[in-house]
Amino acid sequence: MIHTRIWLKIITLTFIAICPLLILSSCRSPASNRQRTSSAPPTRANPIITATKVPDTAYLAAEQPLTVINTPATSTITATSNPPTPVATQQPYYQIQSGDSLSAVAGRFQLSEQELAFNNPHAENGYLPAGETLWLPEGIADFAETEPFMPDSEFVYSPSAVDFDVAAYLSSAGGFFASHQEYLRSSGWTSAADIIQRVALENSINPRILLSILEYETQSVFGQPSEDVNIEYVLGNEDFHRKGLYLQLSWLADQLSAGYYGWRAGTLMEIQSADGIMHRLSPYLNAGSVGLIYYYAQNHDMDQLAEYIDPERGLPGLHASMFGDPWSRAAQVEPLLPPRLAQPMMQLPFEAGKLWSYTSGPHPAWEKNGALAALDFAPASAESGCVPSKAWVTAVADGMVVRTGAGTVIQDIDPLPGQGSDGLEQTGWVVLYMHIEERERIEPGTRLKAGDRIGHPSCEGGPANGTHVHIARKFNGEWILAGGPLPFNLDGWVAIAGDKPYEGTLVNGSQIRTAHPNGSIYTQITRPEIVEAE
Repeated sequence: MIHTRIWLKIITLTFIAICPLLILSSCRSPASNRQRTSSAPPTRANPIITATKVPDTAYLAAEQPLTVINTPATSTITATSNPPTPVATQQPYYQIQSGDSLSAVAGRFQLSEQELAFNNPHAENGYLPAGETLWLPEGIADFAETEPFMPDSEFVYSPSAVDFDVAAYLSSAGGFFASHQEYLRSSGWTSAADIIQRVALENSINPRILLSILEYETQSVFGQPSEDVNIEYVLGNEDFHRKGLYLQLSWLADQLSAGYYGWRAGTLMEIQSADGIMHRLSPYLNAGSVGLIYYYAQNHDMDQLAEYIDPERGLPGLHASMFGDPWSRAAQVEPLLPPRLAQPMMQLPFEAGKLWSYTSGPHPAWEKNGALAALDFAPASAESGCVPSKAWVTAVADGMVVRTGAGTVIQDIDPLPGQGSDGLEQTGWVVLYMHIEERERIEPGTRLKAGDRIGHPSCEGGPANGTHVHIARKFNGEWILAGGPLPFNLDGWVAIAGDKPYEGTLVNGSQIRTAHPNGSIYTQITRPEIVEAE
């Protein structure tokens, strides 16, 4: 891990009481104020973000060590150190991290993409090469430099977790979750290990991070829950619709994804902690660290957040004590998104000559937040709503079906023509097809060619108000933004994100299709019939 210089900089922001893009309506947790009783490594202050609370204004800095000054009516958390004297002639720069794009880096530094591109004329579109330098404009506002505290590969369900066995780990830990079961309608009595694995696969969140958060919040991976832990709402979200371990973990994964992919897209630059203060995030953080900060900030004030992200006594230290050094694992698999990463050739997910509609532009791949990685298509129908369909969803590329169930089909895409699939969801290109009816659905283990039938579109497997198919891509366990640096390209139709989730267009040369839930001439799309030469 590269140690960066820490500069003391205070960024003034306008106080915002409510931030609808960042805060969900049900994030209060009675468990959030519990004191941890398990042992922790020695304290070493290394806060990622700090803030000053004054009427109508919030300030942000990242610095070490942390000094707390108590004054009447206000509480100031600021930072003190002896930062190095900057060299006046040195142009500011940023070292590229895996998954960075020009647009995302520009957003984090409060620049336009044109400003950043002007200083880096050789920078390519798509994902930038990790480790190389982007030069920043002279006179740019100084942001506090800080180190990431959790690798991206430890956050998403990446190649580094392929061999991790949740059940074996819980059994060896011997705590409450080793024997805990929960009744699910889809699978009956289900072990905690199977629930954790299911949530990890569905959301593509690393099971190690789910386990370390469970231990940090409840101390029940290695021990038994204390009296103030309500096991039905184990993570503190008391929404009845989130009752039980599966739904609590699904909510956790949703919050983690909102932070991770908001940072990846360059749309999340500040967060609101539970005490109502907006905090600017250092542009030098990584997506994995921001995902954890975002989740925890929903229910905690600044003091608690600083302890939580401490690399020794907080979650990062606990995580390392449970699973070993995450940075060593990361060194074996990162960068997850290599420079010049290209999508393999893919086609539209339906049969040639059939009329379908483009009903939703880039929107969340799973749950309600997170990566805007999915697109929706609906077959032509004389009826609206969730009605049976004779239309077929077809494979977008060659590859093996590795998992099905609850409306879901997961296909591992072969990396190159003629090469076999490794059958793993955590490596290489993977495609999710959602809302696939159980009737005539393809079986796991089936090898498909592009255009082969997968099943019928439906409303099965999740919230839906009409029969359709929902498709999304992953690479090395990370959802790929449908309208981002590497947009969906299906038969030459390229996805462009709209101003809001579910909006946007597909563009193929001069042809444009605009997403809308109600089909019209502006949404209709077909795959051309292939005419074989005589």
